[in-house]
Amino acid sequence: MDYKYKRVILKLSGEVLAGKKGFGVDDDVVADVAGYVKKLTDAGIQVGVVIGAGNFWRGRSNKRMERTTADYMGMMGTVMNSLAMADALKFLGVKNHMLSAIPMTPLAESYNREKAVQYIEAGDVVIFSAGTGSPFFSTDTTAALRAAEMDAELILLAKRIDGVYDSDPMLNPDAKKYDTLSYSEILNKKLGVMDFTAITLCMDNHIPIAVFDLNIPENIMKACEGQNVGTIVSGE
Repeated sequence: MDYKYKRVILKLSGEVLAGKKGFGVDDDVVADVAGYVKKLTDAGIQVGVVIGAGNFWRGRSNKRMERTTADYMGMMGTVMNSLAMADALKFLGVKNHMLSAIPMTPLAESYNREKAVQYIEAGDVVIFSAGTGSPFFSTDTTAALRAAEMDAELILLAKRIDGVYDSDPMLNPDAKKYDTLSYSEILNKKLGVMDFTAITLCMDNHIPIAVFDLNIPENIMKACEGQNVGTIVSGE
């Protein structure tokens, strides 16, 4: 099979790993996602993974907590999710490295771009944890930043719906699904694909984004083939 994209960043929300429970880590879901990642590596596709933390922490819940404290708590949530994914990949025999933007030996190696590129070029999966290491930046921005640093050709934005809509399809049965969008359209229409910083990073570095439903197993491979299985974001 000839794949259009040979180096990708897979961005997963924490909510995806929670499955139907809505909180914490669903072992079956993590195993399924690890299986998808294995398919990518078996096909010779180089993979980096960024995972959010919404299954553990959704940010500041009251004004008494500082935003920086809340953001660091979220970073710790990404580390827990990353450990679960690393373990699931190891079980499947997929060599992987967990790199943390916040030093936390012995749980993970500290993030270093040169080392991360070496791992990816060797065909190993790299899991980027602890966000950017700084507050005020989301894991969407982390995915865009790591994609730029790794010279990734595509961001695989795995969702629980089949693309980007003009409104919430769960609330509006007449919501319109977009097959393609430009970065500018995302920004101008204020569509909730990724946050504005992430979209701007992708636009500046010409990194396309494939938004797709992770619940359909074949989608992840079709996206790497260049097929539109949801919504493709590219072009200014």
